[in-house]
Amino acid sequence: MASLNVGNLGEYLREQRRNAQLSLRQLADAAGVSNPYLSQIERGLRKPSAEVLQQVAKALRISAETLYVRAGILDAERDRDDVETRAVILADPSLNERQKQVLLQVYESFRKENGFGADPESDTGSGADVDVDAAVDGAESVQNPHS
Repeated sequence: MASLNVGNLGEYLREQRRNAQLSLRQLADAAGVSNPYLSQIERGLRKPSAEVLQQVAKALRISAETLYVRAGILDAERDRDDVETRAVILADPSLNERQKQVLLQVYESFRKENGFGADPESDTGSGADVDVDAAVDGAESVQNPHS
């Protein structure tokens, strides 16, 4: 398998994992990814999605933005606001996972409407337009199941 241009990311992840005194298996379990997949990321053989990087960052207790930059997903300056917004939504403990996904879809829909392209690494950037009213109604019904 040819090495992708993510060696810098893999080396950085390995260094952070060792600093956290975690084995490859422990980090894989904490991040919810397979041990072989994480090993391939560390060796620069796989380019992980933004979601996987978010999970790994959370498990290592480091900034996901740093991993995004090292993976080439994020231009350190240009996309900072977008990544920070997504990170805040994903980290909000008052929202359940479904609500977070709906909110990210609405956010991406508005960005697209305002001329900003969908993030190709994002699961919410599927290319399908989001019906904002339906998404909000769906989120409200999850929030208030008796209404």
